[in-house]
Amino acid sequence: MAKTSTTTQGLRAAIERSGYYPALVAEAVEAAVGGEPMRSYLVHQETTFDQNEVRRHVTVLVLTDNRFIVSHTDEQAADSTSPTPYATTSTESVKIGRISSIVVSRVVANPESYKPGTLPREVVLTIGWGAVSRIDLEPAACGDPNCEADHGYTGNSTADDLSLRVSEAGDGPETVREALAFAQALSEATADTTG
Repeated sequence: MAKTSTTTQGLRAAIERSGYYPALVAEAVEAAVGGEPMRSYLVHQETTFDQNEVRRHVTVLVLTDNRFIVSHTDEQAADSTSPTPYATTSTESVKIGRISSIVVSRVVANPESYKPGTLPREVVLTIGWGAVSRIDLEPAACGDPNCEADHGYTGNSTADDLSLRVSEAGDGPETVREALAFAQALSEATADTTG
């Protein structure tokens, strides 16, 4: 849930509403935030299907005046390393000035009749700060269809530290609004650090 000028209680309530190990998630996020006031946050819980298992995952994003905090919590079934189910929670703290890319992709139905302010049916928020880059390579070729020479490779490198998808059908319209609000707050915060 994205909110501006939020309180710890508001974040905790959003984590509890997600219903996903709220005490564990809240403790990890609150420890990472420390005493800093929050400008915005987004809590996104998703369920995936892995063969015969249902797995849950929650991502919590928090924006403070100085940092962007990312928390991921995943649950795991019992396995050879643990006789009981377990969860893994990780947090990462990134200085606002390190954020190099914010991409907001919006999927809109019937674009020919789009009216400003209409909620997209899906939003993908991709944030890059240089911790993870994806390289897509493919064999290079020339225009000669009979050429058998090795032309090396061509490709591109993309900052892809975090990608989060929310949809109206799967998450509800309020979550789509919250994702857009968080993306705007983050964009504004990064603009503040460059000026």
